[in-house]
Amino acid sequence: MNLWHRPLTANELRQCLRIAFGCTLGFLLCKLFGWNYGVFYTVTPVLLLGMVPVMNGHAARQLLASAGLCGIEVGLLGGLFGSHPALMIPIAFLLFLYRFAAMSRGSLFLFGANGVLSLSIMLHFASYPQTDLNDLIVNNLWASILSVLIAYLMTALIPDVEARPTPPAIAKAPNRMRHEMLLGATIATLSFMVFQLFDLRDSMSAQATTLLVLFPMHWDGALRYARKRAMGTLLGVSVGLICQLVLYDWSSVLLLVTPLLWLGAMLFSHAHVKEASGSGVGFGALTTLGILFGQYLTPGNDLVFSALYRVSSILVATLATLLICYLVHSLLNRFAPTRFGY
Repeated sequence: MNLWHRPLTANELRQCLRIAFGCTLGFLLCKLFGWNYGVFYTVTPVLLLGMVPVMNGHAARQLLASAGLCGIEVGLLGGLFGSHPALMIPIAFLLFLYRFAAMSRGSLFLFGANGVLSLSIMLHFASYPQTDLNDLIVNNLWASILSVLIAYLMTALIPDVEARPTPPAIAKAPNRMRHEMLLGATIATLSFMVFQLFDLRDSMSAQATTLLVLFPMHWDGALRYARKRAMGTLLGVSVGLICQLVLYDWSSVLLLVTPLLWLGAMLFSHAHVKEASGSGVGFGALTTLGILFGQYLTPGNDLVFSALYRVSSILVATLATLLICYLVHSLLNRFAPTRFGY
């Protein structure tokens, strides 16, 4: 209870403002210029500003390198093996494996995390013949570049008032790192296979959830995060529905939509910085709200069906991922070289 009743520090308040304004600015630019894949422009600034308290060159290089590699890999794989799923699956596993290896090492966590999300979603969309592959790759790369620029702008306009302590480095045994790499890559590949097999092109939130649950990198963390993700999804969807009710049929009027997105992002940013746990209730709600506004709030479309569908699909995806995570975790623990240990 002390966590939620304590006041925000000056630095935390400024981080909330950076996240809310960054998310809103990405959304606004996307809608003003009519760019496709609005989810990239709305969620990527949240990912960057939410996971990196103070923007720096190391974070910028990780995000840009991740987007560039994803573009090259999806372009090559989509063109060469898009119609050969039997070849795509082992290649996808290897691509996920080295990204989870980067996440496990810690210093390149943002590179791996953004790469896992982008690669899974882009590979899935690239498999459909009607998808313009060049448009998909360019929008993802441009959204990453724009997110870095937005993050630097927010940091310059709303800087911290005092220096933040350097987070301690976490030393991991080789067997734990192998466990985390194989656990993450196996489940990410299974997730990709399921979404391909059942043709689930409208379940981006559920697909992202199957990957976000893996970010703690171990079973206990995944179990804790799953509960928080479910709560965050319900909160994000609830705020999205309230915004839709307020807007009614004016959902295409940016002058009305933008302040509502900012209010929702500010509310969930407050929860995110209070938790100080990386991926918690607040972060789950932020990404859900960003997906709803960025991808599904368009002229002639509203959030009601999308929001209700998001809830059901995310809950099913969470339960299925936890079950597979426990089975893979138990299997890996049977062997000494891949046994998880602190």
